[in-house]
Amino acid sequence: MSPKPRLLLSWSSGKDSAWTLHRLRLQDAFDIVGLVTTVNEAFDRVAMHGVRAELLEAQAAAAGVPLWRVDLPWPCPNAEYEARMRALIERARAAGITHMAFGDLFLEDVRAYRERQLTGTGIAPLFPLWGLDTAQLARDMLAGGLRAMLTCVDPKQLPARFAGRAFDEQLLAELPHGVDPCGERGEFHSFCHAGPMFRQPVPVTPGEVVERDGFVFADLHAAARGPCAVTG
Repeated sequence: MSPKPRLLLSWSSGKDSAWTLHRLRLQDAFDIVGLVTTVNEAFDRVAMHGVRAELLEAQAAAAGVPLWRVDLPWPCPNAEYEARMRALIERARAAGITHMAFGDLFLEDVRAYRERQLTGTGIAPLFPLWGLDTAQLARDMLAGGLRAMLTCVDPKQLPARFAGRAFDEQLLAELPHGVDPCGERGEFHSFCHAGPMFRQPVPVTPGEVVERDGFVFADLHAAARGPCAVTG
């Protein structure tokens, strides 16, 4: 048998990328060789989500997939971002990678940008969750055992009190009208700590909730296994 095509997965640390990993494994058509995450090198946290790098590394270990970390300066001009992503693509091509998957759901401009960035590189973009009904997808995630916490909230779209909460049926029921159940328009970002994509849960505990740069962040911490840890 010929080897499976080698694939990188864009990994935000959130539920959508985690569920994409699960879906790809069920399809069993690719050799998933790395999780690509952009990290704010000034704060050692996942860009946008604000998740500590130690939790990101714990996710990769639980998933059994190497982490391909892309460090970004702060602030990060778009030209610098694109230069560092080009370096990632060169590394991927040298490793024989032919595909890169993303957990995007329905934002056409985001998909078009990713497709443009990969045009002519020899690496094909994949969108395994594209076009799925997000209300049903959120329920499917929960029914499938995915567990996550909201780590970042845009208070212009969702009340700050949602930061740090579990992504569960109760939260879905309380989302204001117009907020996407998966937060695809940037209403919220999440940290996935348990589910079928992991060999074991990632113990995590909520910390201080802070407002920074117009967003509200729940500062999650790695936790020892025990009664205070959220393990799903």
